[in-house]
Amino acid sequence: MQRIIIDQPYSFVPPRFSPCLYRVLSWILPRQLRKDHGIRSIECVGTEKLRRSLEDGNGVILVPNHLRPCDPLVLDSLAKEVGRPFSVMSSWHVFMDSKFQRFVAPRIGAFSIYREGMDRGSLKCAIKTVIKGRFPLVIFGEGFITRSNDRLLNIREGPAFMARAAARARKDGKAIIHPVFLRYFFEGDLRKTLLPVVEEIEHRLSWQPQIHLPLGDRILKAGAALLGLKEIEYLGETRQGSFRERLQHLIDHLLIPMEVRWTNSRHDGDSMIRVKRLRTAILRGMIGGNISKVEREERWRQLADLYLVQQLHCYPGDYIEDATPERILETVERYEEDLTDVARPHYPLRAVITVGDAIEVTCKLKRPRENDPITAEIRESMEMMLESSKSCRKIEPTGTDLR
Repeated sequence: MQRIIIDQPYSFVPPRFSPCLYRVLSWILPRQLRKDHGIRSIECVGTEKLRRSLEDGNGVILVPNHLRPCDPLVLDSLAKEVGRPFSVMSSWHVFMDSKFQRFVAPRIGAFSIYREGMDRGSLKCAIKTVIKGRFPLVIFGEGFITRSNDRLLNIREGPAFMARAAARARKDGKAIIHPVFLRYFFEGDLRKTLLPVVEEIEHRLSWQPQIHLPLGDRILKAGAALLGLKEIEYLGETRQGSFRERLQHLIDHLLIPMEVRWTNSRHDGDSMIRVKRLRTAILRGMIGGNISKVEREERWRQLADLYLVQQLHCYPGDYIEDATPERILETVERYEEDLTDVARPHYPLRAVITVGDAIEVTCKLKRPRENDPITAEIRESMEMMLESSKSCRKIEPTGTDLR
């Protein structure tokens, strides 16, 4: 399990922007992206829309999808194009990874958000950033890394809420939201880069290399085995049905008993809303609470199960059926990351950043009780960019015939 949960009292980490450090890190960033993430080039589409909003003096919120760990670094190319560094809302665990990370991240514009509870300091900082309008504020709409080029998960209502709050405080009475869509194209030899990973996964499963099968079938067979192992672990046996049905059944099997104990059997919302609600309840007694060692260990096991639910939530049942190179790559990356907590880089990737049309949020717009129209407009814009960005492929990768 990756260290995304911290059982310590939360302290807000504010931005402490350092122009000098930002320039130095921006200079070395392309090399780091190539080495650590396999990214060869980055293109920006629709930059003039964002530039126009900034030139007009607007407070701006950027709402990108979040499919890879390197997304915040990739967005720096867009910041360079418009000549404005970005302020990025980042999960608190990012700042707790190391002393180096905690020192550097705030000085290049990042500040923390506590996802397991109310964080008034972060909200105030975000709204203040938009009111001032100096730095565009980046809020990843899905709230976590999905590893999905061709699929949007639920967009949270936080960006719309913050835009309304900033609009009420700005003299012009408005704030601007720009949906942003990130897409990565793999432009290398797919078979060559994936075969070693698939062979390692088969070795972890104690299998002989499945060389008698096409690579595509090997990937599907490994996925079925990994899901089956989790079903045997938690259900005692593998289940019948489609992947989608089996995933949802396992998710509910994990969540419902915890919801009975921790949230009065509240089951509403998608899987990630349910996970966040449970994490908040479980962590409440672990931080500063007087609980026994046995109780603490039990709660950590429950948090590990919630992490598994997050992993399962990111596996769409039919994602690999339309076998684009990126979908195949992302599926194998998920396998490796779920087994080892780390997915190796696959070179070369080309990133395309598409900026959507401005969505104007005025102080007259009140937050509805449900079905927020601004959030719906953000999602509609991102879905349109998802479709249009498919045409940005320039080089057809080799080794895509997985037979």
